[in-house]
Amino acid sequence: MLAIKRLSTTDPDFDAQLSALLSWESISDAQVQERVAEILQDLRHRGDAALLEYTRKFDGWSPDSAADLRIPLSRLEEALYRLDAEQRQALETAAERIRTYAEHQKLVSWRYEEADGTWLGQQVMPLDRVGLYVPGGKAAYPSSVLMNAIPAKVAQVPELIMVVPTPAGALNELVLAAACVAGVDRVFAIGGAQAIGALAYGTETVPAVDKIVGPGNSYVATAKRAVFGTVGIDMIAGPSEILILCDGQTEPDWIAMDLFSQAEHDEDAQSILITWEPDYFSQVEAAIQRLLPEMERRAIIAKALENRGAFIQVRDEDEALRVANRIAPEHLELSVASPETLVPRIRHAGAIFLGRHTPEALGDYCAGPNHVLPTSRTARFSSPLGVYDFQKRSSLIQVSPAGAATLAKTAALLARGEGLSAHARSAEYRGKK
Repeated sequence: MLAIKRLSTTDPDFDAQLSALLSWESISDAQVQERVAEILQDLRHRGDAALLEYTRKFDGWSPDSAADLRIPLSRLEEALYRLDAEQRQALETAAERIRTYAEHQKLVSWRYEEADGTWLGQQVMPLDRVGLYVPGGKAAYPSSVLMNAIPAKVAQVPELIMVVPTPAGALNELVLAAACVAGVDRVFAIGGAQAIGALAYGTETVPAVDKIVGPGNSYVATAKRAVFGTVGIDMIAGPSEILILCDGQTEPDWIAMDLFSQAEHDEDAQSILITWEPDYFSQVEAAIQRLLPEMERRAIIAKALENRGAFIQVRDEDEALRVANRIAPEHLELSVASPETLVPRIRHAGAIFLGRHTPEALGDYCAGPNHVLPTSRTARFSSPLGVYDFQKRSSLIQVSPAGAATLAKTAALLARGEGLSAHARSAEYRGKK
């Protein structure tokens, strides 16, 4: 019998219980960090030679030269055309929906003029080159290719470089097809920390990029953290999470399967149900026990639910919202009669799914908004991946002679207050003209 933790806000130690439930260990231990540092240092100094060596060692195939690491675009097109009609249509439908949503996110340049002729503004430009890491082997996610690549192309990034490990030289056809649909410009068959190093520092074959996005294992995540500063990164993602806030009126089987949908990712995933209807927990628990044996990944689901899952009893809807904001989940389902009335009161969540007919799974694949979301309570200060992550902003300032006469006095006073006389005199020179 599967046992899921039950918490109640009336428990005297509820705060401590919730903190323990939400706690998550670091993405890597000292041994992983040390190994990643060695790989990155080696990659930085030996370039392609190191890349070939690590590919042979970790991916189990032996390219003759660095040129063999590049997967031609014709191979991507071939993978797309080999798909059966329904699978290709699903891929293209998802891509179009993601693209349509992303188009609404674009930042644009702007300016305004002051009465004395001074004008100020902001110029928005795309990044020059972006690297996309795609997991390989068992963890091959074409949906992640679409979610990471399409916003970059909507932002008009001139060059998008994809890296993907190919264990034993095997290529994942769906991943290649997704890269074709998304408009990826170059693809290399490399993975692990060495791929992150190649993207960050560049080699004779792999060009250095300005930002690296995409999910990966602990070695990849550790490497991304290590190269941050040399390049930008999207985020350091923890295990997948779902929080379902329910009024007790949704079909229990639906809620059970929604909890499963995140728990099946891995044993560290977190699935939590909150309700103010105490009898509802028993209904959902019965559905879980009945449906779990049918699941292909039932062992993973069971371990995730037992280790990090929970049912949280609250007094009422108001308290449910307070707890939800404290949890700041990656995915939040509002499975209630009038979800739109609750949205203004949700301060922290990566993505919010409104109503009984909006399961999180639709967001993972084809709803349109990005599925790359902040985890481990980082929704308190960060946002989903979007077009804006592939754009940068420059301030524009043009001061008129009349404006300089006015601003110089203000700048000089502040500069001298900081002991920076050159700043003050630089401003005053313009103010005298």
